[in-house]
Amino acid sequence: MQGEFSDGINVDVETLYIDSESDPDENRFVFAYTITIRNVGEISARLLTRHWVIRDANGKVQEVQGDGVVGEQPHLKPGEGFQYTSGTMLETSMGTMGGSYKMVTDEGAEFTAPIADFLLTIPRTLH
Repeated sequence: MQGEFSDGINVDVETLYIDSESDPDENRFVFAYTITIRNVGEISARLLTRHWVIRDANGKVQEVQGDGVVGEQPHLKPGEGFQYTSGTMLETSMGTMGGSYKMVTDEGAEFTAPIADFLLTIPRTLH
């Protein structure tokens, strides 16, 4: 039953390098990411937990798991969306992030909504 509902949840990501909070000389690179979760299916569902896998360019892996997102467990009816912004810090100027949300339908069926890996990188300047 896991894959039956997951196609109904779309996850879009936008990233931003936060120069003012970063310190490249100290290997501190801060990124914000804005997530938009949209229920494009026909069944209402609540986001229960999140699981992130964050990798920097040195191969260091951080895993983050927890209840909800930004202190909420949004309930999405068909056609509804939820957007939030959070952040992460890397020790390198580039990395990736991806994971999944554990969701539950109003009928109690749990499923996983995957979040494809996305790139975290500082903007390149042209000379």
